[in-house]
Order: sequence, then structure tokens, then C-alpha cells
Amino acid sequence: MSEFKIIMPKLGESIQEGTITKWFVKEGDTVEEDDMLFEVATDKVDSEIPSPVDGRITKIFFPENSLVPVGEVLAIVNTDANAAIPEESTAEAVVAKTTEVAVETAQTKSDVTENIKNQATRFYSPLVKTIAREENIQIEELETIPGSGVGGRVQKKDILNYLETRGENKPQTVTKTETVAPARKTVASVPVSIDAGDQIIEMDRVRKLIAEHMVMSKQVAPHVTSVVEADVTELVIWRNNNKEAFEKKYGEKITYMPVFTEAVAKALSEFPLVNSSVDGDRIIMKRDINVGIAVAKPDGNLIVPVIRNAEQKNLVGLTKDLNRLATAARNNKLSMDDIQGGTFTITNFGSFRNLIGTPIINQPQVAILATGSIEKKPAVMETPTGDAIVIRHKMFLSLSYDHRIIDGALGGAFLRRIADLLEQFEMNRSI
Repeated sequence: MSEFKIIMPKLGESIQEGTITKWFVKEGDTVEEDDMLFEVATDKVDSEIPSPVDGRITKIFFPENSLVPVGEVLAIVNTDANAAIPEESTAEAVVAKTTEVAVETAQTKSDVTENIKNQATRFYSPLVKTIAREENIQIEELETIPGSGVGGRVQKKDILNYLETRGENKPQTVTKTETVAPARKTVASVPVSIDAGDQIIEMDRVRKLIAEHMVMSKQVAPHVTSVVEADVTELVIWRNNNKEAFEKKYGEKITYMPVFTEAVAKALSEFPLVNSSVDGDRIIMKRDINVGIAVAKPDGNLIVPVIRNAEQKNLVGLTKDLNRLATAARNNKLSMDDIQGGTFTITNFGSFRNLIGTPIINQPQVAILATGSIEKKPAVMETPTGDAIVIRHKMFLSLSYDHRIIDGALGGAFLRRIADLLEQFEMNRSI
């Protein structure tokens, strides 16, 4: 009997487990390649996983709502044409594990397939990877193919359609190094006494994953936080004078966050080391500036959608991207592409009317900016007739950074540059 093991795929950076929210098949069902098998939920997004082979489902090891580690065997598919359903599955199949990032056979892979597996930012079925290998499509080229499946997944028809118009010129292989997320560590908890009347609340799946990610970040990176106060009076006046006209012209409400993102993207282009990741003893300086924005979801958890190539977009483009991503995040409609590839993160403490914060770095990035609440404050300003006390709009900016590669001089200069860009915002800027 020829058996194929369906395993829990890895669906994103730092994701180590997922919850099976729905099975589309049951034991005894016959499936064809690319038929949907199950739906999996992570702390990022929900994804539907297709079958990589034709066959009959002979065993399902985990029921719906099970939390399953990446690489665990979920089901067995009998790929024999006239297979009968066995009464029992082998114990070996139950405990078999793999560290592959997607559903894979035990066959030997070529270098092309290994590159796809190790460097891909989205899920590819074994069929798509096989076609890519046979056609010598490298990962950089495969990542550019638009997908028509769930979450932009590339299906068989997508890659075949692409091959029809691919032409004779094929891109050269480009060596690309990605940061490997640190392995999860079990942290001993401190014993807690429980008194009568205390309420016990079990962490949900997402909160557990967020907790682990935050602990991991503090273990991996020595955090340092620098703080500056910025005078954003010109920006506040500009927004108050133009927000209605902006919405009327572009159909979008403008907040302060697009301006913060614009300043961050410009500063990152001037201080590229802050737009990096650490891989052991290597510093990986990222080519693209992809700014993640922390968004609070209705359930109280956070998610960080990403604005790609933020330095190439104007204020209108940033506003449109931010509003779209924020709406999708609050409605649990973000795709896998929306949340991957971030190189720097902004978190807005000011949305909760907090003045200042010391955020934890979103690994594998090396810095994160917190923006505080904008408040009116008395300030001393120089005038032709002497110093005068005036009312100005001010806010705190705090930058947490990885002290392994960012020293105080660099972190402080980068943060000061962001503040300068905000303070130099032109009140007569056109929309």
C-alpha cells in the first residue's frame, strides 16, 4: 500500500503550530490533487490547505479544533488506485514528524525545490513545486507569479498559464539569505498562589502565541529604548485644515499614521542598518522597506499588516494602504501576503491616549517605533523680541532597538531624524 502523509504546514515566519478549524473531508473520502483538505488557523491568518496527491483518505489523526505543531502528521492518503481502507494505521504514521514547511513526500528534492521550500514567503503545493523544478523556475521568479487560490496561492493553472507567456529569457539565479526564526523555548513559569474568589482565565490560542513571541524576542535581542519629544504643531494644523478636502478628493480619511509612516520610510532609507535582521553572526540588510503597523483586533489581540516598499509611496498611497489593511485586520480578512515580509514596525500608543511606551521588537526585525499621544503643551520659543511661552502640539517618540547591531549613537540619530522630519512638515503642503 502506498501511503502519503499529510503534515501540518508552516504558514509564516515564527509560526510553530496551527489549529485545525475545519476538515473538508472524512475518512474514506476520495480526493484529487488540489482538492481542499482542511482549514488551519494561526495567530496571523486562516488558510485552506489543498491535497498534494490523488487518493483515498484512510486515517485522520486530529479532530477539528485541535492545536497541532508544525510538521505533525495530520492524515494518511492511500495513493493506490484500488486501495481499500485499512482497519488500523501504523503507530509509526501517528508519531512521524517532519520539519518541512509544507506538505511534502519523502522523495529526494532537487536544489530548486529546496530553495522554494526554504525561502518561499507563501505556500506552494508539491505539484506546483514539481512544475517549477522541471521548468527551472527559481524561487525569486516563482514568487512573482500571481495566484488565483485562497490568499493568493499559486495553483497548477496559474503556473501553467505563466509558462505559456514566459518566453525564452529566464532570470538568473540570485542567492538570497533569509533570517531563520529562533527555535521556541519553554520558559519556566513562576508559581502563583490562587485565593478564594480569584478568577482564572485560560489564554486563547492567539494570546499564547503572542506571549511566546514576545518572550522569545526579549531572550534573543538585548533591548535598548531611546526617547525624543517632537513638536508636531505644523502637522496638526495641516491635518485640521485639509482632512475634509482630502477625504472628498481621495475618498479616504487621513490620520497621522500615514505621515508617521512616510517619515519612518524616509529615515530608514537614510539609515539602512536599522532596516536589517540578525542571522547568527551575520547582518542581513534588507533591500525593501516594508513597514508593519500594529493593529488591535476586536478580540483584543494584535496583528501587524505590512505596507510594502513604503518609501516609494506618497501620502495618498500610504493612506489608502493603511486604511485597507486596518479594515481587513479588524474584520479578520488579511491575507498571508498582507502580514509577511515586514522589516520595521510602528506601534501607536497614542491611540490609547498613552504618552510613551517601550515596545518589544517584532522579530526578526531589529527596531520598533512607538508613537505617543499628541498633546498641547506650553513651550518656550525664540521671537524677535525675546523668548515667549506659547502653546504647541507635542508628542513623544520612543524607539526600541537591538543593541547587538544598533548602538546608542545610531539609534538616537535615527530617532532624531524621524522627529526632525515630522517637525519640518510643511503647513502649506498641497494634497
